Amino acid sequence: MSTQPVPMSSPEGRKDSNDALLAPAHYICFGGFQLNLKKEELFKDGARVNLQGKVYQVLVALLKKPGEVVTREELRAQLWPPDTHVNYDANVNTTVNKLRQLLGDSRDRPAFVETIPRKGYSFVAKVEYVDRPAAPKFPQAARTLPVAPAHQGAEVSSSFFRAMLPSNWFTVGVVALVAASMMLGAALVLYAHH
Repeated sequence: MSTQPVPMSSPEGRKDSNDALLAPAHYICFGGFQLNLKKEELFKDGARVNLQGKVYQVLVALLKKPGEVVTREELRAQLWPPDTHVNYDANVNTTVNKLRQLLGDSRDRPAFVETIPRKGYSFVAKVEYVDRPAAPKFPQAARTLPVAPAHQGAEVSSSFFRAMLPSNWFTVGVVALVAASMMLGAALVLYAHH
């Protein structure tokens, strides 16, 4: 199978050395992942990964412009019709975070999706466009991977707590827990003296 690297600016079609537009690629490969554009399916090392609609749309939007900034407004326009009334910022954040979780990526050390503060996001991994599916590096029986691969469970939960630390609700919860513990301790001391 011949796979040719493709200019980053041309996901819809490939250009040869003469810049003549060739037929569009059917697969996009990055990291251990392969995206089938026709079937809208994502595979990691040959195993299918569950991919929700909005998460797929964000992934495709980022893959269309690898290395470039995809603004939050571009994502909003692509994900929701103009007359939709939702909290766009929160929903874009949630969708991008779901994509990161699915890819096993982290905001602090991005391998795939980098946040560009106050602008948007950029797909930073090497991207390759091919016409035929690549053979998996680690052949596996046909199965579907969970959203977060098992070997990254500790990283996902630690990133959850890192994300929660600056949260106001997390702080309020910790203060309430400490206050409740102090009141219980005081009640036990009073009970012991009677």
